[in-house]
Amino acid sequence: MAQLETQQREVVIIGAGPSGAIAGALLKRQGHDVLVLERQRFPRFSIGESLLSHCLDFVEEAGMLEAVEAAGFQRKNGAAFAWNERYTDFDFRDKFTEGHGWTFQVQRAHFDQVLADDAARQGVEIRYEEEIVAADFDGDCPCLRVRRADGSEYRVESAFVLDASGYGRVLPRLLDLEAPSAFPVRQAVFTHIEDRIAGSAFDRDKILITIHPQHRDIWFWTIPFSNGRCSLGVVADATHYQGRPQDLDACLRQFVDETPSLARVLENAVWDTPARSLGGYSANVKTLHGRGFALLGNAAEFLDPVFSSGVTIAMRSASMAAGLLHRQLQGEPVDWQTQFAVPLKRGVDAFRAYVEGWYDGRFQDVIFHRNGSSEIRRMICSILAGYAWDESNPYVAEPQRRLRVLAELCAQ
Repeated sequence: MAQLETQQREVVIIGAGPSGAIAGALLKRQGHDVLVLERQRFPRFSIGESLLSHCLDFVEEAGMLEAVEAAGFQRKNGAAFAWNERYTDFDFRDKFTEGHGWTFQVQRAHFDQVLADDAARQGVEIRYEEEIVAADFDGDCPCLRVRRADGSEYRVESAFVLDASGYGRVLPRLLDLEAPSAFPVRQAVFTHIEDRIAGSAFDRDKILITIHPQHRDIWFWTIPFSNGRCSLGVVADATHYQGRPQDLDACLRQFVDETPSLARVLENAVWDTPARSLGGYSANVKTLHGRGFALLGNAAEFLDPVFSSGVTIAMRSASMAAGLLHRQLQGEPVDWQTQFAVPLKRGVDAFRAYVEGWYDGRFQDVIFHRNGSSEIRRMICSILAGYAWDESNPYVAEPQRRLRVLAELCAQ
């Protein structure tokens, strides 16, 4: 067999989604040579349409805010929650942590294309329809084997690799880094609809999270877009799908019909897009980094879609990794465990505490409590806005203990 062509690059990023585009732009702005390899052709469908305010800090840091603002996405200023006839909302403009008080609800195919195009505008080379089929980190430098769309292959060597492959989880698969998630296996069924929501029944500036009337561990997202359409989905564990229609559209509509408050909001909707399903999405890894590589966002760990934390974690990890890698490439000594993995995990664990509290009902009790402290609501709002790394917030610094005590007080 003929020897494969070998290319030399400084940094290779796997995946051109939000974390890959932002990491690429940040490194390029620091003067580094960056190659992004993306398996798919953009635009392509992706789930995760409701951003958190903290995301805009990284979009702005990467010099992409102007492009995102010009794209015409639906502005978002908070999150609303409904359970039977109970309703409450959190406004990101009234939160404990300083930062953006608004963000966007986006159709990810367009949003991801905007970020990738802006990274390319800044000088990042992105190659689409090129798949990583093998990875070798045992030599003097990382080496990836890449397969083009036409089936031809080549090798690329670099000083460092960032895996931003999201659900593709390229390096975790190739390097046997995958670990089981502690979360139960849940499934999401979702679609896009022409929502035709009239009047004041729905605040288009907020995501709506609706809880099933009888089963508090079943919930729905309704995410409005700027073009009169919505993303609609239901999340439940496998037991709640038993005995339901195999047809995904019929299954989703049955869940909605069982939830009168949501059914009223969507009573005029046009269901014009076949539903999709995603299951077993929660994931974990044995390590977030190794010799010559680091894992970003969903390539490392994905918790649950309930608080839209996935893109925020992805962007936060991209910013942290790009800053640390720049210092390493400049010859400075860095410690990826103490300067990347540990601080990133602190925020992820804060999100985890509230995801767990959501499904066992404690956090739902807190959210719907009618006479809570306004200052505590501002602290909770900061977490819902994505600021899960602000340890001046007591509900970030001690999430498990604080949530337990607060839930007990609310129950009284």
